[in-house]
Amino acid sequence: MKKLFVAVALVMGVGTTVAFAADNQTTAASVAVAVNDFVPVEVDDLPQAVKDTLAKDYADYMVKEAAVEANEDGTQTYKVTLTAQDDTEQTVLLSENGEVLK
Repeated sequence: MKKLFVAVALVMGVGTTVAFAADNQTTAASVAVAVNDFVPVEVDDLPQAVKDTLAKDYADYMVKEAAVEANEDGTQTYKVTLTAQDDTEQTVLLSENGEVLK
C-alpha cells in the first residue's frame, strides 16, 4: 500500500511540475513579441504621398507633430497629430502611400 501512495505522489509531483513549466513557457513567449514604437520625424521628412493627402484631406489643419513606425513587412506607418484653428487635435495614421489607416 505504501508503494501505491509513493507512486501516486510521484505522478502528482511530476504533473504539477509539467503544468508550471508549461505556464512559464507561455509567459516567455508572450514577452518575446515586441511592439514597434513610433519615432518622431520632421514634417519635411514625410513622404510626398503623405504630404499630399494631408494637404488635400486635412487642409484646415496644421501639423503639430509626426512620427514613423517601421512594420515587420518592411512598410512604414506614419502617425500625424493635427491641430485645428480652435486648438482641437486629431491624430491620423497613414501608410507610406498616403492612404489613411484605421
